Amino acid sequence: MFFHKKETIQPVNIETAHPKFAQLLLEQFGGATGELTAALQYWVQSFHCENPSIRNMLQDIAVEEFSHLEMIGKLIESHTKNVDQTDAYKSTLFAVRGMGPHFLDSQSSAWTATYINEGGDIVRDLRANIGAEAGARQTYESLIKLAPDPGTKETLVHLLTREISHTKMFMNALDSLGKLTDPMFGNIEPDSTVDLYYNLSTESDGNSQQGDKPWNSAPDFKYVANPTASHS
Repeated sequence: MFFHKKETIQPVNIETAHPKFAQLLLEQFGGATGELTAALQYWVQSFHCENPSIRNMLQDIAVEEFSHLEMIGKLIESHTKNVDQTDAYKSTLFAVRGMGPHFLDSQSSAWTATYINEGGDIVRDLRANIGAEAGARQTYESLIKLAPDPGTKETLVHLLTREISHTKMFMNALDSLGKLTDPMFGNIEPDSTVDLYYNLSTESDGNSQQGDKPWNSAPDFKYVANPTASHS
């Protein structure tokens, strides 16, 4: 059961309408990293989750993402509604599709369910969610740099902030399962190559740039300098 309160979770106010910027905002309405994608992704994942506390978290965040979709929708509406039509038509998308939000990204590609990343395993899903939040945060950072007025920027900064909050929640949920840093979370035991690092990229002078890195050296890995010779 859902209830909709007819006000946004945070105020959305703009000073001057900028239809061309509204087209960029569509990226977070109907785009791959947008709020609709996040809301549906987390909501569907909750049905696969047997842990009641984590299921509740996923549903809480999913509903918050729907509230963020509402905020983006209101921003797009405000930047396209009641403006000089010639300004709106400078953004050809709104000239053809009409004012307000649409299930399109900033390049007019239709939203698709293939954007949703869920796989029925809570560890896999939480890790996918961390990546999703990172993608959304990156998009918001780009939009904030281009924000045409303080009100729009304030709203976008709030949305970016909540992406960071959600990332922390997902990381803490993984940590509660003991899986924040554990790469082996499935049911099939890996083979003997699990601790090998293959040197598969070298400079023209033969330098591999190996160094002493945590991703290619002891105690977690054995460095294989010449994979062809060692595993032919």
